[in-house]
Amino acid sequence: MLENLKKLYKFSNSWTGTVIIVLFVIFFIAQAFRIPSGSMKDSLLVGDHLFAKKFAYGVSMPHIPFLEVSIMPWSDKLRLFDGDTPKRGDIVIFRYPGNIKQHFVKRCVALPGDELFVAEKNLFIHFREGDDWIKEHYKNFNIALLDGKLWVENPYMKVHPGIHHDDKIINNGRYPMQLFYFNPIKVEKNHYFMMGDNRDHSNDSRFWGSVPYDNIEGTPWFIYFSIDKNWEIRWDRIGKTPTDLEASPYLDKAREERIRTDKDYHGIS
Repeated sequence: MLENLKKLYKFSNSWTGTVIIVLFVIFFIAQAFRIPSGSMKDSLLVGDHLFAKKFAYGVSMPHIPFLEVSIMPWSDKLRLFDGDTPKRGDIVIFRYPGNIKQHFVKRCVALPGDELFVAEKNLFIHFREGDDWIKEHYKNFNIALLDGKLWVENPYMKVHPGIHHDDKIINNGRYPMQLFYFNPIKVEKNHYFMMGDNRDHSNDSRFWGSVPYDNIEGTPWFIYFSIDKNWEIRWDRIGKTPTDLEASPYLDKAREERIRTDKDYHGIS
């Protein structure tokens, strides 16, 4: 046993062993990502560098870093093994259905079988569990009755205070109608509806549809580095999980930075 451990240690210190161990970690345990856009403000900020928990939702098909080439190039599969599925409110890292080489980070707002629509920017969801379940679990929320069903208005804003709207974005014909009104849909089987926390500046499922389970890669684990547009390190965010960053001290600072830097920003990212 001791001899085998010595051999394993010696192998791990070789170039070959190091490469294999690093690739194993990247493929199956944790992978580094950088937040490139503001669609998840105030929860995650541009310049946040984080490790993704790759095993949170089963095992996705490993891709060679930077090249984004599958280790099985003869196959178009995006998943090796199924596992847990995203829960409502989870922040999810996934491959964009329109270009699987591109990763997006959004919040899961609806599961397969859930129904939803957007009216005057407000998100309404009829959860698949039905009216009785909604009455029991959403007693302190605004609930609308439409077409004989109960719809919960903005069910995530109280739990995840980083979700917000931009008062500058108004329905004057200059912006996509999906930001203000989105017709009722039912999320299809094995798909998940994703939206950014920066609701009026997010390119998400309102524009290109729900995300297949096979495209889902993982969930943010913790921030290992963070730097703002002025190249100043955000020391207070390092080591924090997304749940940690929803606490008021961090959220207040994120809001202040957004207000200070986004005064003239009107785009979608």
